[in-house]
Amino acid sequence: MAEFVDVDRGDDGVAVLRLNRPPANALSVAVLGEIAEAARGLTADPPGAVVVTGGDRIFAAGADISEFGGPEEAARISGHFREAFDAVAGIPRMTIAAVAGYALGGGCELALACDMRVAADTAQFGQPEVQLGIIPGAGGTQRLTRLVGPARAKDIILSGRRITAGEALNVGLCDRIFPAEVLQAEARAMALSFASGAVAAHALAKQAIDTVFDGTVSEGLNAEQELFVQVFETDDAKIGVQSFLEHCPGKAKFTGR
Repeated sequence: MAEFVDVDRGDDGVAVLRLNRPPANALSVAVLGEIAEAARGLTADPPGAVVVTGGDRIFAAGADISEFGGPEEAARISGHFREAFDAVAGIPRMTIAAVAGYALGGGCELALACDMRVAADTAQFGQPEVQLGIIPGAGGTQRLTRLVGPARAKDIILSGRRITAGEALNVGLCDRIFPAEVLQAEARAMALSFASGAVAAHALAKQAIDTVFDGTVSEGLNAEQELFVQVFETDDAKIGVQSFLEHCPGKAKFTGR
């Protein structure tokens, strides 16, 4: 039975993964283990879409610093972070981080592991590890750079400063901003819009897109080509092409097969 991570699967196809370790949702080894297990469960039996969230005042304030030590502890802890956040990134459905309050350090990196980030207007993001004399170790130097570019990533990481939801939106770190009181409802509505769609196709498209970031562009194009061929094995592709040739775009009636 999980102690710090709750997973609520709704009848509408939306699953909510919520961190529940007051007061700050510090990401201890135990919490990371529960995140990994929850993500593996959502991969083995995927819902339509997933919302990842925390508390109303703190999404997640970062790693549990009390577990830090020397290089041996760093290797162990970074391994747990890698396992948990890679598992979240590997969920074959749209994942939306709903960020209220602070998303700092490992908390920001958890949000970065999701496909989209929506934020309350009061949210703050940051990678303050440099203030401890260390660097991000759970994806911050890699996933943040891919989102905002090298110069902005260096600004955020090397300064250790916090950035507001507005700045996060401007630089591409978050995708939408909502008033804090409606954040969860809006995040769920967004997730539902994906959950009611062609979720099998979502999984293939997400796989193709993510391959680009995990390898070279050539490898990504190879994967896209293979998946493009695979989609033509479906009835819907046959129906869509025939309808286009006979009528025009937008007239096809798909079967979902």
